[in-house]
Amino acid sequence: MTGAWLSAGRRGLRALLLLVWVPAVAGCYTLATEVYSQSLPNLADPAQAPPVPPEIAPPRELAKMSLPDYRIEPPDEIQIEMLKMVPLPPYRLGVYDWLQIDVRGTLLDAPITSDPAQGGSARRIDTDGTIELGAPYGRVRVAGMTLDEARQTITTHLKAMLKFPEVSLQLAQGSAIQPVTELYRVGPDGTINLRHYGTVRVAGMTVVEAKEALERHLAQYFDSPEVSVTVSGYNSKVYYVVTQGAGQGDRVVRLLVTGNETVLDAISQVQGLSQLSSTDIWIARPAPAHFGCEQILPVDWDAITRGGMTATNYQILPGDRVYIAEDETMAVTNLIAKIAGPIERITGLAGLGASTVRNFQTLGRNYNRDRGNFGF
Repeated sequence: MTGAWLSAGRRGLRALLLLVWVPAVAGCYTLATEVYSQSLPNLADPAQAPPVPPEIAPPRELAKMSLPDYRIEPPDEIQIEMLKMVPLPPYRLGVYDWLQIDVRGTLLDAPITSDPAQGGSARRIDTDGTIELGAPYGRVRVAGMTLDEARQTITTHLKAMLKFPEVSLQLAQGSAIQPVTELYRVGPDGTINLRHYGTVRVAGMTVVEAKEALERHLAQYFDSPEVSVTVSGYNSKVYYVVTQGAGQGDRVVRLLVTGNETVLDAISQVQGLSQLSSTDIWIARPAPAHFGCEQILPVDWDAITRGGMTATNYQILPGDRVYIAEDETMAVTNLIAKIAGPIERITGLAGLGASTVRNFQTLGRNYNRDRGNFGF
């Protein structure tokens, strides 16, 4: 009797909500599988109303669409590689810098070269600010000089031993130049931290725009810098699978969008339908904020799984909510259990109390009878 009353009440409540809900959203939701659209609420000034978007066919299995250019957002991870890293002139040489020195007109048995094929290599500026040219040329102080000044100083030094030395000098590696090539995570403020070179805002940018922003920023430290930017961790674009809990609480699972998921993929990510779920499934797709309502795409679960039909196996887009409705029978059963549970506990407690009282009363009578038999 109780179950029938609850079921009737539940149906009546659903009917009442339906009467209120349908007029309220009739212009906002289109429950169709082929197209979905929206209309704006009535405004006092129609001239101020934004234009209504045209009807479009939602992408689905076998008719998927490529997502728009990826916009970097927290907490995405981007890989930056520095392709060209030449410091702005005039660069002052410092301790532990490496120089490529090549000299023409040296002694035949004592060449000065950086070519590995000729037994040469780059030379490091030592802690005293000097660089070793090798025997018999000795050492030359170059720390604090520009490349041109260092070249002239080395040329002057070699002229004491050579007739017409021609010195070529290049910076192989600067100790003061911090590496930029690394994996970076976009912070909550939308920036990446390049440490020695400061922070750069990249949130909301495409990969091309982020590359241009980084090169503009690094131009403060390098001559015509060139960088390569790649998104290695797509962490900011997500969708949600909401499973109604039949009175036991809804469950929400947050999943990353890779650009190829369908409804079937989404449900497989949550291990399928539970015993509390029905096959009543739809996608709630958020609309732009000024439209004030969502787009609903009903899903025919049996057609997707049993029949292999693709019409309602929609492609998942960022921000989608895949909603799995509860099984009504389980919902009513759980509702009855919630209502009957406290009553059962109270009844059980009352029965336990009455039984305890009877046991004490019986124990008293037996004690008095046995006491008389023993002559007390």
